Amino acid sequence: MKRLFVLLVGMIVGVGLTVSPAAASNGQKILSFHTMVAVSGPFVGSTNPIRGINGGGLPWQIDEGKGQLSTSGRLEVKVRGLVLLEAAPVPEALQGTNPVANFQAVVSCLTPTDGGVTTVNVATAPSPASPSGDAKIMANLDLPSPCFAPIVFVGPSATAWFATTGL
Repeated sequence: MKRLFVLLVGMIVGVGLTVSPAAASNGQKILSFHTMVAVSGPFVGSTNPIRGINGGGLPWQIDEGKGQLSTSGRLEVKVRGLVLLEAAPVPEALQGTNPVANFQAVVSCLTPTDGGVTTVNVATAPSPASPSGDAKIMANLDLPSPCFAPIVFVGPSATAWFATTGL
């Protein structure tokens, strides 16, 4: 029984040593999300930006948005069905479509600076998006340290969003 215990502990330690270097290189998960909300209502346009990022010029809808962010800056975002709203005020010919060729993700952090707090927005490179609004964004970002209250946005650029983390 004692040998079995020693063997089991040895196996656990061996697996831990094997997994640790890879986990360290990706950092610890600081944000994991399984929902995103599309821009709508008072957030459409530039009237009510969130952390300096304007909402898209028309309302959008999203079927699925999920992803994760690690302390090392590794970001993975997957969106499905991120398209213009299938209702007015979107022109009928554009409803339910994605007219944008690429999506970008932006991670927005609050970080202490000179006794105050500064918003730091860090954007990914553009990633291909399908006409049906599907995209996978993977990037390694240089986040500020510390990065308090991270928010992830997906949109056409670093200055506009179509979907953001939230309910």
